[in-house]
Amino acid sequence: MKKPFSLSLYWKCQLIGWSVAALYWGYTGITGDGFDPLLGLAQFITDVGFYILITHLYRNFALRHQWQLLGLDQLLQRIIPAAFILGLIYTAVTLFKIYLLKSWFIPSFHQSLQEFTHLNMQGIFVAGVRLMSIWLLAYHLYQYEQREIRIAKENARLAIITREAQLNNLSAQLNPHFLFNSLNNIKALVIENPESARRGIDLLSDILRTSLYSGDMMLTFVNNEIELVKDYLELEKLRFEERLQFTIKVDDELLKISILRLSVQTLVENAIKHGISKQKDGGLVSIRVEKFPEHIHIGVQNPGHLDIDGSANGVGLKNLQERLELQYKGKATFTITGRMPGIVLATIMIPNS
Repeated sequence: MKKPFSLSLYWKCQLIGWSVAALYWGYTGITGDGFDPLLGLAQFITDVGFYILITHLYRNFALRHQWQLLGLDQLLQRIIPAAFILGLIYTAVTLFKIYLLKSWFIPSFHQSLQEFTHLNMQGIFVAGVRLMSIWLLAYHLYQYEQREIRIAKENARLAIITREAQLNNLSAQLNPHFLFNSLNNIKALVIENPESARRGIDLLSDILRTSLYSGDMMLTFVNNEIELVKDYLELEKLRFEERLQFTIKVDDELLKISILRLSVQTLVENAIKHGISKQKDGGLVSIRVEKFPEHIHIGVQNPGHLDIDGSANGVGLKNLQERLELQYKGKATFTITGRMPGIVLATIMIPNS
């Protein structure tokens, strides 16, 4: 079944608002002398039609230039002159419309257009600027309120997803297999290599502390994220030994740039889980954070094969994609591809701003 036709809130407000205004003007005509019903009806129809057209064309112009995304200061710099421009258009349309209707419906009306304009232009212009200013304020205040509501919802959603990412990360660190392997490796080193055992305990402690006490932060500096990744890789190396090799290259100027918390960490965990652990001889995990003219590039490369049903669709990666979408308003991208036979590359691109 087809859905019943329904007017949007915008069109309801347009029709109701201008109809009420036109009825008010019509009422002043009815209370005057010599009221002509046909002229009143023509005035009502043309008032509603022309003024909706003028304001709707403005709305299309504003949307096309994305004025609804501007801050209040920038918006005011545009709508103040817009009120006068719309007032001028209103004046020209109203003068011409009234003059034509009076010429058609009132036989005794013999004023020239120039004389009629001279007598009525000032009053109509003042009324037009006032009306258009009211319309502009109502329209843009509604748009601004809707944007604030949308931003609040997105921020709330982002906070929830960030918390889920933290919980997922904590769950991964508290995974029995991860803890068992880490503690077992540390235990084996206690007698053989006490220094490495102490280092393993420190690493495990740091990772758990970061997972437990990181708070609600959604962003972190690149250097903090890389330090967490280094601790994680060093601890995993106790388990994989020579099977796990890694390199990290970060442009120095990016160390204090903010990125999503646990973004690189998520990619590295995915690389080890779906790459290194499944390779008999292990391999190299390569991490790069580089700056390009228009974006920051984060790449994690590992040996393995792209598994559409596994590594590319894990909970952690889906969570990461959604967080990127919300945090950067669609300006960030995440991809995971089989770069060449036996190599998988996960890439995050975020705006360079």
